[in-house]
Amino acid sequence: MNERRNALLANFRKYEDVIEERLRHTIENDRKTKAVFHIVDKSGVPVKNAKIRVTQTDHDFKLGANCFMLDEFECEEKNAIYKKTFAETFNLATIPFYWSDLEPEQGKPRFAKDSPKIYRRPAPDLCLEYCEENGITPKCHCLNYDVWTPLWVPDDIDSVKYYLEKRIAECAERYRHRIPGWEVTNELYCGKYDTYSQNRKSTQFFTDRNVVEWSFSTARKYLPNNELIINEADGCWTSLFKYQRGPYYTQIERALEKGAPVDAVGMQFHRFVRKEHEIESCRMYYDPMHLYTVMETYGKLGLPQQITEITVPCYSDNPDDELLQAEILEYLLKIWFSNPLMEAVIYWNLADGYAAFAPIGDMTAGENYYYGGLMRHDMTPKPAVEMFRRYMKKEWHTDADFTCDEGGWGAFRGFCGWYDVTVEADGICHTERVHVTKKSSNRFHIVV
Repeated sequence: MNERRNALLANFRKYEDVIEERLRHTIENDRKTKAVFHIVDKSGVPVKNAKIRVTQTDHDFKLGANCFMLDEFECEEKNAIYKKTFAETFNLATIPFYWSDLEPEQGKPRFAKDSPKIYRRPAPDLCLEYCEENGITPKCHCLNYDVWTPLWVPDDIDSVKYYLEKRIAECAERYRHRIPGWEVTNELYCGKYDTYSQNRKSTQFFTDRNVVEWSFSTARKYLPNNELIINEADGCWTSLFKYQRGPYYTQIERALEKGAPVDAVGMQFHRFVRKEHEIESCRMYYDPMHLYTVMETYGKLGLPQQITEITVPCYSDNPDDELLQAEILEYLLKIWFSNPLMEAVIYWNLADGYAAFAPIGDMTAGENYYYGGLMRHDMTPKPAVEMFRRYMKKEWHTDADFTCDEGGWGAFRGFCGWYDVTVEADGICHTERVHVTKKSSNRFHIVV
């Protein structure tokens, strides 16, 4: 175990000082900002020496997971634990919009919460109800994920575009005011998926050289104010990365040059390798300087970035393996958080044994799927869960108490996000919710 651990952590440890320095710099210059408050009474007179307490309730930086197992477990006890753990750990949830599962029968989309169940495909209404009840930001995955084109769609470009635009319009009409971020295209470099026997690659995928541009322009037509995200598998860190000459980079660059409204760059980070190949396969993925180079290269596009899907497997339920998973993810989280352009980091499957290729108890797909979650199959949390909470709820979190001056002015500096602001003055206690962000002046006029 020590040999494996030392090999996997070697580069993280080698560049630990670099990681920490970049992290400190980004936190102070990009993740935090100053907020100013002016407290007045109902007549507009400044309130002297008012006491203010600010409590951060949410981060602008998003840490998430997919919520594909929402109400999907074999018993209510597991469903309840899943919901509680998810809400206590994450502030973003990826919602499944796989076309062939959302609309298996033409003209009858499974939007409603009481729709017929499909494994790991909870209905959007059910997911959104859960997100809104728990203050979790929802995200769509994915509008044009070609391998999930339903078999009832005729396989010619005109038909695919017609039915796909109809799908985008329907999804947007129902959800554009409730889902801020939408993945538009996904995994265009992954080739033909022979394992998905119920699906196929469409003619559009193979022959339409403008599939990215058309998809984003069509999405913008119906989602004028939403963030539109492009997404690609984890080859964007290695096989698809050739600096500014790499295919994923040039695909995005070309789309932007042709006017496609790509708003953010998504990059997956699945380590789907067997244990015996882990050390060699993960060498570049666990090299901080390589990761910084990749992110800085894509940063030349001038767009925010997201780590859209993450899997770091334990390979067993051994405590040492689980601690190693947490250590690897801690280093990765620091590296991603120290990138000013990174706006979201999204783990993929929360619980062991319930991934797409490994239903309950099925080990045939390999240990990487079964032990790739952050919770064990019995729904107890692994160390990585507490690690994520520690950073998002404590270390990268701001609560503050201060007193205004005689002119009613007060200020604090904290992480960007949402805050409850409680003002106490002259026996009055008043609370407001404010958003502290780099994108505004952060000057708040509060009347008590």
